[in-house]
Amino acid sequence: MSISILGAGSWGSALAVTMSNADQVFLWSNLQEQVEYINKTRTNPAYLSESIKFSNNITITNDFSQIINSELIVVATPLCVLREMLSKIQQYCKGNLPDIIWACKGFEADSGLLPHQITNEILGPIENVGALLGPTFAKEVAQSLPTAIVLSSESVEFAQKWITKLQNTPNFRIYANSDVIGSELGAGVKNVMAIATGIADGLNFGLNARAALITRGLSEMSRLIVKCGGRAETAYGLTGVGDLILTCTGELSRNRAVGLELTKGYKIGTILSELGHVAEGVTAAKETYKYSKRLHLEMPIVETVYRIIYEDANITDSVEALLKREPKLE
Repeated sequence: MSISILGAGSWGSALAVTMSNADQVFLWSNLQEQVEYINKTRTNPAYLSESIKFSNNITITNDFSQIINSELIVVATPLCVLREMLSKIQQYCKGNLPDIIWACKGFEADSGLLPHQITNEILGPIENVGALLGPTFAKEVAQSLPTAIVLSSESVEFAQKWITKLQNTPNFRIYANSDVIGSELGAGVKNVMAIATGIADGLNFGLNARAALITRGLSEMSRLIVKCGGRAETAYGLTGVGDLILTCTGELSRNRAVGLELTKGYKIGTILSELGHVAEGVTAAKETYKYSKRLHLEMPIVETVYRIIYEDANITDSVEALLKREPKLE
């Protein structure tokens, strides 16, 4: 058995480091310069600490044909190129598809599709696929710090198969979950809530406000999951409240950083340019807002973040309007 991972950014590199404890790993990058650098130094300092070394069990390549014979392919690119990666896998494998796991979160820009919906469009309704989601910062995974994550698949057998095969990975505990749509919605919406939390923190609203915001954000997330056919309890698991807490409070959270920068008066384009990494919450704010309107679902925190980012609404006025909403039963 071997595992191929597409994408040598922070998450792909972290997964390569940890999964190489279980088997041979091929890490694919489309950048020849990056491939040469990692092969020479056995590090990827652009995304992970220079102290994190790539073991000899990891082969870095930009040759796509080299990775398609693996038993498992993990797509760890940003969501915006998931469609391209799946099409490429299909093209090279010519119908004989390996097991596939995607490790990207959020909503496809403009279409609003979730990762599993994109997969169904490209590959059809197949069973040997799943989503790797949950409360994770790549840096901590690469450092082998204790992490719990979810492999969500409509095929419980598929999830259990890979949990068993990867169980030798130190401090990387994987749980199975069959609610794919609920897991993916939680993983996408929590990024919007992290931007909201960053705004509240940037305005020095304090820890009480942060706790209230996360709790009400969880409520919005849960309502959306149920409305879309997912299970309410998924919102209270690792891909819901677990991911929500981490992304809203962790210093490594890119989406929380977006919220903090917005309170300093910077425009979203400038913030994303300076960030240098993908912040999925920006796209998720627009797509989740569209979901809420289409489904006639009240999501005031999502709407506030959407109006601040896309309608250049005044932050102070927007937050005050949110706080002055008519009191309701919890």
